[in-house]
Amino acid sequence: MAAIVAVVEDLFFLSKIQQTAKVLGIAVEPVAAAALEHRVAAGGVNAVILDLNDRQGAAVDLLRRLKSNPATAGATVIGFLSHVQTDLAAAARAAGCDVVLARSGFTRDLPQLLEQYALP
Repeated sequence: MAAIVAVVEDLFFLSKIQQTAKVLGIAVEPVAAAALEHRVAAGGVNAVILDLNDRQGAAVDLLRRLKSNPATAGATVIGFLSHVQTDLAAAARAAGCDVVLARSGFTRDLPQLLEQYALP
């Protein structure tokens, strides 16, 4: 089974993602933003869960680098953010984010997203 990796700074929310995945028999591997490109380029990653609200404010730049690199561009990126951040959502879409969801929608749809993107 292909991996789903997560770049999520909020450890409580990351834990919630991992617990949901565990119930479904799916592994979600936490990855630091600085290591994401290398991890995806190494192979076996179908999807990246990306917290667009990272404290560094660099999620969109990370997304651009990921999508512009031929070795990493194929991974699906699922980004989530606060529902009021419409400018950030637009910037993420423009940078190539495949799925952009409000945090509440991401939480609601998490089981389905995990099942959909865990498939090889």
